[in-house]
Amino acid sequence: MRAYNLTHLKELEAEAIYVIREVASQFENPAILFSGGKDSITVAHLAKKAFFPAKVPFPLVHIDTGHNFPETINFRDSFVEKLGAQLIVGSVQESIDEGKAVEEKGYNASRNGLQTVTLLDTIEKYKFDACIGGARRDEEKARAKERFFSHRDEFGQWDPKNQRPELWNIFNGRKHFGENFRVFPISNWTEMDVWQYILQENIELPSLYFAHEREVFLRDNTIMACCDFIQRRDTEAPIKKTVRFRTIGDMTCTGAVESDAADLTSIINEVAASRVTERGTRSDDKRSEAAMEDRKKQGYF
Repeated sequence: MRAYNLTHLKELEAEAIYVIREVASQFENPAILFSGGKDSITVAHLAKKAFFPAKVPFPLVHIDTGHNFPETINFRDSFVEKLGAQLIVGSVQESIDEGKAVEEKGYNASRNGLQTVTLLDTIEKYKFDACIGGARRDEEKARAKERFFSHRDEFGQWDPKNQRPELWNIFNGRKHFGENFRVFPISNWTEMDVWQYILQENIELPSLYFAHEREVFLRDNTIMACCDFIQRRDTEAPIKKTVRFRTIGDMTCTGAVESDAADLTSIINEVAASRVTERGTRSDDKRSEAAMEDRKKQGYF
């Protein structure tokens, strides 16, 4: 009898699809959190495979800061149309206009942290009881603490010391009224796994991930894209460089890397040789040693 062996990517895919199907079976009104980045694109692709030939039974939820890369928004709309899914957009600008969030001022101002308010309001408005996200444990130490099924209380808060065991991948989705879960199907994936899977599955990505020339400036050793949302100092002169982005978020906190990697194979080789973490270019993670964990406890992602 011929031996049947799965590649590591097939094993990760099977695990993620199992988690996504568990969400469909245990919750009444789930959604997929979709940023337009490679991880959320991968999760949406896995959801498509999990329920094929039926359509993805969850809406895609994007929390729009209003300061996103135009390339991200264009890709988001095209991707959702091809997927045939419902798109729900929560607007940070609306949260600011309603007085629920206060916009930061100054050179380092960012709306990234304000997403928490908008996300929690969107969850409450649409009564989502589970939100599927693309977070991975290798990204950041706060995310490394999280289970596949991450319980949130009625205020959307996360308690890292009070998580449920998931022995043998048995997931407990029990909750009280008003509580919800964040679910992370690709928790066990690494950045390299994601890139190799994207190559294997030929998944379409925003152009930002590939090398391109754009006007940038240097701030605190981070290459930032020139845009109307960032106030530059007199010493931060714009220059043109060939760059790409390893992670995609708000323009005010997402840094680029110099690169000539214009295709997936080149990106994989570059990531394999890199000595800087994927989120090493994210200025929002540098605000404090526990920046991500503090935001997660407040209800972020």
